[in-house]
Amino acid sequence: MINRIRGLYARYADRHASLILPAMDLPDFDGDAPGRIERITITGKLIRIEGWSFADQVVLSWAGGSVVQRPHINRPDVAAVFGASGDETGIVLDAPAGLGPYRLTLRHGHAEATVSVAEASAFRLALSRLRLLFRFARDLVAIAPATIRWQRTRDPAERAWVKRRLGLDTIHAQAALNARTFLADGAEDTDVPGDPVTIILPVYNAHDLLVDALHRVRAHTDLPWHLVLVEDCSTDPRIRPMLRDWAGREGDAVTLLENTENQGFIKSVNRALDVAAARGTHVILLNSDALVPKGWTSRLLRPILEDPTVASVTPMSNDAEIYSVPTICKRTVLEPGEADRLDEIARGLDARALQCLAPTGVGFCMAMNRAFLQRIPRLDTEFGRGYGEEVDWCQKARALGGAHQVAANLFVEHRGGESFGSVEKQALVLKNNAIISARYITYDRDVQRFISEDPLVSPRLALGLALVDARAEGPVPVYLAHSLGGGAEIYLQERIEKDLALGQPSVVLRVGGAHRFQLELRCPSGETTGTTNDADLVARLLHVLTRKRIVYSCGVGDPEAHQLPDILLSLQRPGDLLEVLMHDYFPISPSYCLLDQAGTFRGPVTRENRDPAHRFGGKLDLQSWQKAWGRLLCAADEIVVFSESSRNLVLSTYPALGDTIALRPHGLHVSVDPVEPPDTGKTVIGVLGNIGYQKGAALLVDLARHVKTDPEVELALIGNIDPNFGLPRHVAVHGDYHIQDLPNLASRYGVTCWLIPSIWPETFSYTTHECLATGLPVFAFDIGAQGDAVKAAPNGRAIAFSEDGAVAESVLQRIKQAR
Repeated sequence: MINRIRGLYARYADRHASLILPAMDLPDFDGDAPGRIERITITGKLIRIEGWSFADQVVLSWAGGSVVQRPHINRPDVAAVFGASGDETGIVLDAPAGLGPYRLTLRHGHAEATVSVAEASAFRLALSRLRLLFRFARDLVAIAPATIRWQRTRDPAERAWVKRRLGLDTIHAQAALNARTFLADGAEDTDVPGDPVTIILPVYNAHDLLVDALHRVRAHTDLPWHLVLVEDCSTDPRIRPMLRDWAGREGDAVTLLENTENQGFIKSVNRALDVAAARGTHVILLNSDALVPKGWTSRLLRPILEDPTVASVTPMSNDAEIYSVPTICKRTVLEPGEADRLDEIARGLDARALQCLAPTGVGFCMAMNRAFLQRIPRLDTEFGRGYGEEVDWCQKARALGGAHQVAANLFVEHRGGESFGSVEKQALVLKNNAIISARYITYDRDVQRFISEDPLVSPRLALGLALVDARAEGPVPVYLAHSLGGGAEIYLQERIEKDLALGQPSVVLRVGGAHRFQLELRCPSGETTGTTNDADLVARLLHVLTRKRIVYSCGVGDPEAHQLPDILLSLQRPGDLLEVLMHDYFPISPSYCLLDQAGTFRGPVTRENRDPAHRFGGKLDLQSWQKAWGRLLCAADEIVVFSESSRNLVLSTYPALGDTIALRPHGLHVSVDPVEPPDTGKTVIGVLGNIGYQKGAALLVDLARHVKTDPEVELALIGNIDPNFGLPRHVAVHGDYHIQDLPNLASRYGVTCWLIPSIWPETFSYTTHECLATGLPVFAFDIGAQGDAVKAAPNGRAIAFSEDGAVAESVLQRIKQAR
């Protein structure tokens, strides 16, 4: 027990203990300022160095390794301060901890400079870990009931909860989805208010876009409206005559103001606000690069009409900071017709249920309550030509008790940067943000909290899925995956990254986390994620996609796993494709590793098997379980297995599926260099990966006892062991690692051979192939994908597997004989 707790604390400290070292300037090249290290963080087994540099190349090196990087991260703040022509100056460098000294080399043209970095005393590192002891003890008490339940039932949901509570999970939960995202009947609210509105539209150039914007205002405004146009001395000679002609045709519905000299956005808006004040109506501030859809005005104004404390309302958009779709605070350029498709989906959203308080409105298309305009009648001219002035107005309104809301059922396209140009906008944003931060000290914190909590995740996901659907050239992949990390997650991320490189977004429906479902939209612009326990909501969101490729990747950890086949089938529509990846054996048994109650693999599991491990709690016997999963397999267009062993096991249970099964073995996801074994005369058995129950944790503990009394053999774990198992002190446990560091780590611990202790027939095994790539002998039981791999490799060594259980003494004897 003591060994278990000590091992668990080591893993806990690796994850949570951190040490931040002071910032430092980088050495210059002949008086030039090449950069600065802003933050050095040592966390567990990782060192991260963050900063910026104007050097052509940055090299971080340590004993036995290095990483080379060209500054590639967007740092407009650095570019603005130094007047640089480009803004790709940021650097983020990662290295394994404990392999120092570390040196940073800067190369610029023919010049080179070197500096030592990440130097920290062992005492400071140990102290940062020691400070976690009280927190660890508190968490240990909290997890005790779930730990006992896991030991009794081996339920992966209990294990997942323990990992989450300790902060050791690999997938982090996100904002909660609103169960009332969609209107109950799927139809839009047709009760249109009749209040008049004044629309303010400043104009500066952008002729062709302006023509479209004006046409949409005239054709799509569904309330009594008056438009105040402010022409700000555009340099395009076509603008003013076109506006005069357009305003003349509209008659009393338009007021055209013509500045005698260029005033900038804010002064132009203030002229129009004076006109609006005389009219006594609510106001909509509209950019000339905002393209409004049908029926936009009533939807935008409704929150103000229903609640007099609402000061401003902003719609969802493709470029509206915290209101942006599909990724918060990321601009997405739309193709013709895409915005109208998104607004069709928005009309079916329940705007009242999705209302939330926001820290600010966004002025590209913002309704302003006349009651607050009477008290704050103008925008502050200190913000120059524009950008940030609406934030200032909104903060003043907040101080008066005003709220800022979203019209989640409205999507307005924003061709951001068209009026003033994106370069000028960037400079203005940097300058004016500093003013906002100085005036409203909590504003930045409020925005960051809004971004982290993302109360608009529901409409953002719904509209993001609509955008993905609108521009998809083929079926959109929808993966059902688990939350436990490991090889299946590595494969999934590789597949998603390949699609993203081709511009193809993906959707992940994840199970086994803090909520039953976690829905992730992965786009080139970033990721949007929400959680829910509502399967019906998941279905409604995913039905926004008209063409899907539904892919079962892994469902381990789901507390109602017997429902997964029918959930996946309910997502399928005519024309949708269905693919099953055999990353686990759930389609064969609730015991997804095919181990029986005694923890032993006894060959294929057919419907006649009566072992309690192959029942799903008190809900389903094995026959009913396989019937449910059989429906999914029979409906699949393709079943992909990654080893011949998996193919045979699937066919043993479902012999009629032979024509649907495709064998596609995994390859190495990261190249691994060969390792030269040390000539010490000792045998050092290396074990790679995170070793849990089915991965042979009990065997590893037993093997450690035998090794302790053998002076010629040592054991080293490069990875972690399940907290329910504890290794004695004489076994080196490295903890988390990066696979590219494997050769260095193998040399560091003196590994002479590898052992894959897994006692189940793995569906695939990255660790086996990674160990084989080092060139050192690799021992594994002759079952599953690990057995297939070692039997096919010249440095593989198969160990006969006994159904009566693996015996550590015989494994050790087999390794000794091969020396």
